[in-house]
Amino acid sequence: MTHIGSAARAAVVGLALAAGAAAPAAAEQVLNAAMGAADLGSLDPHRTASTQDKAIIGWMFNGLVRFKPGSLNPADIEPDIAERWESSADKKTWKFFLRKGVKFHGNYGELTAEDVVFSIQRAANPKTSAFSSDFRAIETVTALDPYTVEVKFKENVPSPLGIFTNFQGGNIVSKKAVEALGDEFRSKAVGTGPFAYSDYQRNQAVTLVGHKDYFRGKPKLDKVVYRYIPSDASRDLAYTNGEVDLIYGRADQRWVERMKGQPKTVLQIFGPGELGHLHLNMTKKPLDDLRVRQAIAHAVDRDQLVKFRGASVFRAAVSVVPEGYLGTDEKAPLLKHDLAKAKALLAEAGYKDGVTIKAIQTSQPSMLTLMEVVQAQLKRAGINLVFEVVDHPTFHAQIRKDLSDLVYYSSARFPVADQHLTQYFHSRSIVGTATAVTNFSHCNVADAEIDGARVETDPAKQLELWKVAQRKVIDAVCGVPLVANTQVWAHRDNFDLGYELKGSLSLGPMLTEKSGFK
Repeated sequence: MTHIGSAARAAVVGLALAAGAAAPAAAEQVLNAAMGAADLGSLDPHRTASTQDKAIIGWMFNGLVRFKPGSLNPADIEPDIAERWESSADKKTWKFFLRKGVKFHGNYGELTAEDVVFSIQRAANPKTSAFSSDFRAIETVTALDPYTVEVKFKENVPSPLGIFTNFQGGNIVSKKAVEALGDEFRSKAVGTGPFAYSDYQRNQAVTLVGHKDYFRGKPKLDKVVYRYIPSDASRDLAYTNGEVDLIYGRADQRWVERMKGQPKTVLQIFGPGELGHLHLNMTKKPLDDLRVRQAIAHAVDRDQLVKFRGASVFRAAVSVVPEGYLGTDEKAPLLKHDLAKAKALLAEAGYKDGVTIKAIQTSQPSMLTLMEVVQAQLKRAGINLVFEVVDHPTFHAQIRKDLSDLVYYSSARFPVADQHLTQYFHSRSIVGTATAVTNFSHCNVADAEIDGARVETDPAKQLELWKVAQRKVIDAVCGVPLVANTQVWAHRDNFDLGYELKGSLSLGPMLTEKSGFK
């Protein structure tokens, strides 16, 4: 660790003054963080959905608006790059009035409406964004003057401000930097956030430096070293040896209990829960048979998965939408664990001797270990799940090419039911199509209800449409929701985030200008 404690610093200063020497400069504040991944995926906020990228991107970028640090409550959305906004009575036209003097990292100058228009158009383009479906309802985005942006929607959308938060496609990038850096923007991305790109060492680390011109004030931290340590054991050892101060944890009970016993350590368990699904490709044999999909659903034991990983960090799924989202059907009719029923359904489908299903599976430890338990559960029902294990970036690339019969995908989204339903179960989002997002199952049974809920202005009717959509997806067994894991991190007790951490859409603690060592 490069930082020094306050007591030691005071002693050094005192000795220097007593000797008549000038007091030394304050020690550089360097935060060493460790992520459970082999390497960077991308720092381009519009292109990456990987867990290891979301946290660091959250430290580098701003949206027009943001959730208050530490909050996931849509009622806590507050100004970010936009200092204020207004909307028409029908909520289809929004004007955002930008702060003046917001500086991009490096030599890319002041942020203007041109950058915001460019960013939103880029985020809405499926050729340049992994989140284009979020912006589907936007008709036009226009710079009315250098500090005013107007967005017009073709139709009403649930929580329109949520689209423009500092999350995924809502992050604002520098137009000049994107055009100047080209493919290098992936690893040298430029934003306006409290921390700016400094260096990247492949398979080792990304280094950020404090953005001295940050519009909320110069960050307390001078530098952040974001290290890639895929091995849980190696990452834990780096923490216990004092090499890192902030660590991405394992979402299981044993890790939580072990870290609770570490001296001078603060354990952070927070939302949102990442809901994991088994997405079943309904266009490929044997998964084109509803009875086989039902058999898989009956073979899965969610309670066992929770016990395996720990009730402190895992919750059994209640629906195909995460628990606690606006619109989640908390009493959805998920198929229950029943091995006898699973075997009977397989026999009825013509597979009395069992069936084999192939899946591309990430080597990321937290995902792989859970799927090994699922693999054993399915085996007891006569379902042989065969993995092709690949690194995490390759996993993301291949599943988006529709190369896996079964996809285990775990994610958190903006906490409104529309997000999960649209991105995973609407035909518009089917992988391999021009409007692809993450519909790996090729599900299309609830399009009418999902679309209807997006434009419904009566809250009660909207909730009912979301409920019907969830039940249709469950009846078709487009996927099998498993469990949702909370986010688990730990840090030194002399490190202060600068806010109370209850939730973070970036799946890691937000670092702000107020974060620093005591």
